[in-house]
Amino acid sequence: MSTISAAAYEIPTEFEDFRATIAQMVRERVAPRAHAIDADAEYAWDIRELFAAHDLFALPFDESYGGTGTGHLMQVIAIEEVAKACAASALMLAVHDLGSLPIRLEGSQEMKKRVLPRLATGEWVPAFALSEPEAGSDPGAMKTRAVKDGSDWILNGSKNWISQAGIADVYVVFAVTDPQQRHSRGITAFLLERDRTGFTIGKPEHKLGIKGSPTAGLSFEDVRIPPQDLIGKEGRGFGLAMATLDRSRLGIAAQALGIAQGAVDYAVGYACERRQFGRPIAEFQGIQFKLADMETRTAAARELLYKAAAKADRGEADLGKYSAMAKLFCSDTAMDVTVDAVQVLGGYGYVTDYPVERMMRDAKITQIYEGTNEIQRLVVARALVTAGTR
Repeated sequence: MSTISAAAYEIPTEFEDFRATIAQMVRERVAPRAHAIDADAEYAWDIRELFAAHDLFALPFDESYGGTGTGHLMQVIAIEEVAKACAASALMLAVHDLGSLPIRLEGSQEMKKRVLPRLATGEWVPAFALSEPEAGSDPGAMKTRAVKDGSDWILNGSKNWISQAGIADVYVVFAVTDPQQRHSRGITAFLLERDRTGFTIGKPEHKLGIKGSPTAGLSFEDVRIPPQDLIGKEGRGFGLAMATLDRSRLGIAAQALGIAQGAVDYAVGYACERRQFGRPIAEFQGIQFKLADMETRTAAARELLYKAAAKADRGEADLGKYSAMAKLFCSDTAMDVTVDAVQVLGGYGYVTDYPVERMMRDAKITQIYEGTNEIQRLVVARALVTAGTR
């Protein structure tokens, strides 16, 4: 007879209390701003200051660096709550995690003490620079180079699709330091502060969704990086990038989950109020079944995400597979649920006076960034094959 295993995850009372605080903040301060943030394509500095004041940027960090020490599960809960109302604002939290993870994983003690406390307070904004114009899903094909010049490094090349480009204070940049190594080997990670000579930001991209989060390219022309700003070991950057994404894609899954739940909640409220043929449309079976499927998929996505986040907190070996499954399922759910929400609202769902069209536009990117869903399927399949051949 097998023993009963430990719970997949457990949400402590203090997490639920914090969730309630965040939910109230979102209702009162974030939701009223969401339409304008999207319409004006503005980075909401007021929302950022609000999050900093309530320690939301401290969530990814250990207490020794000024963080809350609450781990990945609380982080995804926070992102989910914010994304119910504004996906662009939720991305502030997700990218804060992504941009700081390489430092937390492999940064020197000197670097951690210098950088992490300023990130934990929200004083500094981080960014993660891996993708290039010809190296998106295949980062091993990157062309950005860093060569030694005495004890310093000289960086040349470009990056593309960088979230928070132009507003970030520090960038984690990946570059090839040994071109003779085989594909994906010989890549090194560096910390780059925004005021380095030769470092420039491109024009912001005009995007379908998450318009309140700036995205742009980066260019490096003979940028000098001191030796203390190397992250981890020389030539081990690719592994660091993959270890980072195994954890950070949980934030994108949480963003997608929040978008889906926000769309469900709005569609249900609308269906209960909207009357056709003399009664609320929520009384029609066609609408009821659609709402039931939307809520069921969203609930299932939450269970998978929370389990994956708990695995990240426990450091379990199959985290990569579970984070890929969570990102895949949550983002596909967000896309399907928001399309259905637009359908429930009918013509009103298609106009900007109602939030579900924004939710649908925001949902699409969750299937693309931090690893397309095609790549997530590859990650899951390879994990299955590897386990099957042992």
